[in-house]
Amino acid sequence: MRYHADMKKNLAHVDKKQQLASLLGGISPEHFLADYWQKKPLLIRAAIPSFQGLLDPNELAGLACEDEVQSRLVIQQRGKWKLESGPFEENRFAKLPETNWTLLVQSVNHHLQEATDLLQHFDFIPHARLDDLMVSYAPDGGGVGPHFDSYDVFLLQGQGKRLWRVSEQDDLSLVDGAPLRILENFQVEQEYLLEAGDMLYLPPHVAHWGIAVGDCMTYSIGFRAPAAKELTQEFLSFLHDDIASMQSGAGNMYSDPDLELQNQPAEISAQMVNKVHNILSNIRWDKHDVARFLGKYLSEPKPDVFFDTPKPITMKIFTERLKKNGIQLSLKSQMLFHEEYCFINGELVEQASADIEAIRMLANQRKIPPQDFYTNALVTQLHAWYLSGYLVFSKQ
Repeated sequence: MRYHADMKKNLAHVDKKQQLASLLGGISPEHFLADYWQKKPLLIRAAIPSFQGLLDPNELAGLACEDEVQSRLVIQQRGKWKLESGPFEENRFAKLPETNWTLLVQSVNHHLQEATDLLQHFDFIPHARLDDLMVSYAPDGGGVGPHFDSYDVFLLQGQGKRLWRVSEQDDLSLVDGAPLRILENFQVEQEYLLEAGDMLYLPPHVAHWGIAVGDCMTYSIGFRAPAAKELTQEFLSFLHDDIASMQSGAGNMYSDPDLELQNQPAEISAQMVNKVHNILSNIRWDKHDVARFLGKYLSEPKPDVFFDTPKPITMKIFTERLKKNGIQLSLKSQMLFHEEYCFINGELVEQASADIEAIRMLANQRKIPPQDFYTNALVTQLHAWYLSGYLVFSKQ
């Protein structure tokens, strides 16, 4: 896939501190987190100077035609909203009206290295919170209507202009029967016209409506915020798996050798209640268990993500290429760590102390440069991850 070569150069050679100073409008990451993160919107002019985007509308449409890519078309006609889900046939785009529609493509960072490089600008937010990079294209008047998100988002303008209408209203009631979460009573409080390189940060539940002014593309950097209900359900499932792996056999079954005769056979006796209460009281967890759960849960790939496995190579050839090229996470991989544990794509691995520095480098920077300090245990682990499609050799 083609991309803007000058953008790659900009991303690779600008000093990290200068990037952050520009990205956040001259304020420090600490200032941003203290005063804006999950608190109030922030408009940043020229957040990434000269940014025009990473791909053009035709390339975005090409992604939307691929089976493994999540994409949507939102069309507004006569005051009604219509939603279509991809993958799309190429001729679908030729049949669209000239105005008032939007193409949205999710997880572009899974398919374009430059998109992953762009996300590294936002490393002042933990990787555990990052969701994906969504890219949208819209002709004049296109948008997805007034709505709110349940997560934090940075809206970075690529080519063209987009008018953002923003409201911190409390009324978040939705239009009944709409295929999208359209706000029923949107009240505009602020308007911002974003041009290429400008960015708008919005915390969760701030109502907004982006409208294309001419042809435009927008890059949405979203950060996940799981609902308490979802976290609870997933943690209970994690505990269930943990308990199931530890408890098996007749010795762990309900038993009542002291069963007493009951006058009413349909009654659940106090004796049974007490026995089951004692069994359930043995289920406990601590912060260590929560950390293991979070690592596996937050690094778990989405259901639509599949890894391309390479042609198998021997450990000897792998080691030679590793020392020559270095290694990096595949675009679809998510890697986190906590103390001695690392988590990659939902898997938990305990690392030896000698390998922790290299593992954390891989998680933080998404790559390990060519070098000779690898331990045999680390090389074996990297080889296994490579064969699973989690890692790829870096290009020199």
